[in-house]
Amino acid sequence: MIYQEPLQFRQIPDETLINSVLKGEKTAFEHLIRRYNQRMFRIGMSLLGNDADVEDAMQTAYINAYLHLSQFRKDSSFGTWLTRIMLNQCLEQKRKTQLIKARIAQSDNSMNTRTPGSELVNKELSSLLENAMNRLPEKYRLVFVLREVEDLSVRETSEVLDIGAANVKTRLNRAKAMLRENLKGYMKEHVYAFDLKRCDRIVAGVFTALDCIPSPSAPGGRGA
Repeated sequence: MIYQEPLQFRQIPDETLINSVLKGEKTAFEHLIRRYNQRMFRIGMSLLGNDADVEDAMQTAYINAYLHLSQFRKDSSFGTWLTRIMLNQCLEQKRKTQLIKARIAQSDNSMNTRTPGSELVNKELSSLLENAMNRLPEKYRLVFVLREVEDLSVRETSEVLDIGAANVKTRLNRAKAMLRENLKGYMKEHVYAFDLKRCDRIVAGVFTALDCIPSPSAPGGRGA
């Protein structure tokens, strides 16, 4: 079962939830976690390609976001800010494991046989698309996921990846060209889908860690 945010929470702006967290209402952070879990998971899978590593990165990214929430200046959207934290965390994890992975012999024609963790409507389509995406060079795969799967604008994608808008468009066109045959009839909700059980696990893991951390406070104020 894929998690969908309840309508009553979907109507609450990010800024309202952030202000509640800064006032000491730690539970408001859960709504932000659940709201962005799907995007964070897709970003993680685009870079790390392993469920367990991605979940670790997500939990670390959320904790970092929580600890620095008072520093969010609203120059960009909260979603963009959070995505950049996740991107940086994934890149850091990737750097730390690069030497280990380099020692693992892999055949050039090996296929990703990882079983999708979610209950997908069409597992064969999902596996085909994810394998095709995993074979894309990282810079093209990231742009494709952000623009076509997560529906970020050119400007938001440019901010997240710190590249020019023209570069975003060029990379997206290149990614589409590489995937053209595999993209026929695809449904974006099947790509790195984030199910309810996984969503609950991420929330539980983050809040277990946050139990030992004081609530963040707004600039000039005091935490709970």
